[in-house]
Amino acid sequence: MKKPLIGITADSEENGGGYSALPWYALRHNYAGVIVRAGGVPVILPHEPETVPDLLDRIDGLMITGGAFDVDPALFGASSRHETVTLKARRTAFELAITRGALERDMPVLGICGGEQLLAVALGGTLIQHIPDSVPDALAHEQPNPRTEAGHTVALTPGSLLARIAGQDTIPVNSAHHQAVEAVPWTLVVNAVAPDGVIEGIEDPSRRFCIGVQWHPEYSISPADDALFRAFVEAARS
Repeated sequence: MKKPLIGITADSEENGGGYSALPWYALRHNYAGVIVRAGGVPVILPHEPETVPDLLDRIDGLMITGGAFDVDPALFGASSRHETVTLKARRTAFELAITRGALERDMPVLGICGGEQLLAVALGGTLIQHIPDSVPDALAHEQPNPRTEAGHTVALTPGSLLARIAGQDTIPVNSAHHQAVEAVPWTLVVNAVAPDGVIEGIEDPSRRFCIGVQWHPEYSISPADDALFRAFVEAARS
């Protein structure tokens, strides 16, 4: 059986620095490695909006990754922007376009960290712009320990697709975000919540496979992380 082709959105630096003085794309190895281990073929997607229809004709599933930037608050109706918000307008424009296109085709979609936040916005949700200013007694969602370790746990919503994939009610997760999903339309399911009440996962039960998680399962810190990628790739196979 042919292995499904999974499109993975890349990060970018438009002003260069580090790798090159010119603009460049980047992606951590583990984003691609987990797709290979789950039985898929990863392909990195550059931010060229005009290629979106052709890309969607070729890929079988879409993974939206995270990065050190935020979704523009104007895109979810906010009247102001928190001082901590950092934008990458070209990346966000591309990711919104390809995500909306994938959703229209009912293509399997997996959003990770900032990718979950973008998926929520594409589906009509809103975001908390800075957790420390909005959530009393919030956990350290920018965990001080390495990302290869758990920062806290999340409770999975009974009956949700994510809970069925994980096979348990609570899982350990790593945490690297200052924003989070604030609210989603009634058509979506909040499938994971942190002990401080912060939304950590969403899904759309009306679609073949549409899940967003706030943590970074590509680090494979629990069996539930690997199970999520296997389920995603399997959905892209059909």
